[in-house]
Amino acid sequence: MQKETSLYGLRAILEAIEANKSIDKVFLQKGLRGELFSQLEHSVRKRGINCSYVPIEKLNRLTPNNHQGAVAHIAPIAFYELDALVSAVKETKENPLFLILDQLSDVRNFGAIIRTAECTGVDGIIVQKSGSAPINGDTIKTSAGAVFNIPICKVDHIKDAIFYFQASEIKVIAATEKTDQTLYEVDFKAATAIVMGSEGKGVSPSVLKLVDNKAKLPMYGSIASLNVSVACGAFLYEVVRQRHSSSLKE
Repeated sequence: MQKETSLYGLRAILEAIEANKSIDKVFLQKGLRGELFSQLEHSVRKRGINCSYVPIEKLNRLTPNNHQGAVAHIAPIAFYELDALVSAVKETKENPLFLILDQLSDVRNFGAIIRTAECTGVDGIIVQKSGSAPINGDTIKTSAGAVFNIPICKVDHIKDAIFYFQASEIKVIAATEKTDQTLYEVDFKAATAIVMGSEGKGVSPSVLKLVDNKAKLPMYGSIASLNVSVACGAFLYEVVRQRHSSSLKE
């Protein structure tokens, strides 16, 4: 099983970024200063790389080596460009299915969603560059290796992806409790992109304003919500059910 590759040291990470390596996340030491550190910060911001400022103790746990206040993870996969992926999928499939993850931050939930997405025929997963869960060893393990079988795109902003899907005649449906409509009342047979929200906040209000439709899972217990990976599985298998039933009728 492949694992993420860690880089440490200010210049090593800066050179990796400038060499267009697929950097998944950078950890920088809080309060650190210096010219090289400033160059690295600028490069990270310019490329929109996911970044966290952490205490030195966190960096020491990430690597026993002389990190100089910076550790980075190189993603074990190559990310796709959204426009190229959508164009390629539409050439071969009439009703593509995409998944948009809005600020999902837990790597195990991410891995579980990737696994279910691969099993249900999802054509690609879209995440935001900043604030999203990285693809690391835990993600790979939880996905049972599915992360190597499904295209994943990183975009600057989720909103841009939504606009692109809508312009490409792919309707965008948000999974949210902020609607009276259940997923069983929504037509998933056409080209669709489903938006799943973060573990704590769900789909962000600004994203909900842009989507074409909203749907929720019916809840009958005393707990008001499901784990996001479980909810995602329910939505994806409703898509499978509708499309399978439709193909049988044809």
